[in-house]
Amino acid sequence: MAKVTFSNLKLKLNKEIKSIEGTDIEVLQYLPIEDKYALINTVLEQSKQDYIFNPCLLDAYFNLYIILMYTNISFTEKQKEEPLKLYNILKSNGLIDKIIMTMNEEEYNDLVNKMNQQIQDIYKNQNSFAGTISNLFSSISEQADEIQKLVENFDKEKFQNVLAFAMSVNNNQLPQ
Repeated sequence: MAKVTFSNLKLKLNKEIKSIEGTDIEVLQYLPIEDKYALINTVLEQSKQDYIFNPCLLDAYFNLYIILMYTNISFTEKQKEEPLKLYNILKSNGLIDKIIMTMNEEEYNDLVNKMNQQIQDIYKNQNSFAGTISNLFSSISEQADEIQKLVENFDKEKFQNVLAFAMSVNNNQLPQ
């Protein structure tokens, strides 16, 4: 079999854009993998509550980050401070659905599948023996930090005063 060099293929990154009919809104048809990775990780980070992912927040942040990363719509920093408000405005006006319909269907489905796979992998890890041990050590570490702060802030003089008071009201004996 003859080898074909990559450079002879003359391939370039797909930068195809489609516009939403009747608007100036442009939608990328392909997002580079490093941007997809960032999108998924940001969505998961912002949607996690304790050890689970909130489905409402997953939906909101996923769709909002699609708009931020796949379209030419720009938002001010002030607007970005309230992401759920942005989501509600975009969703209630049908813009999110229009953007998703304009996206490459395979691209959208691939993004959804990658995010769902990441969630399954996280849950699988959390429920594994190694994940349980890791969570336990993390919890112990956090508690040890709090205990260390208590020890550092421990005031021996105040403790002696409390102890002396307790003994004085208990006939100079330690309370039992």
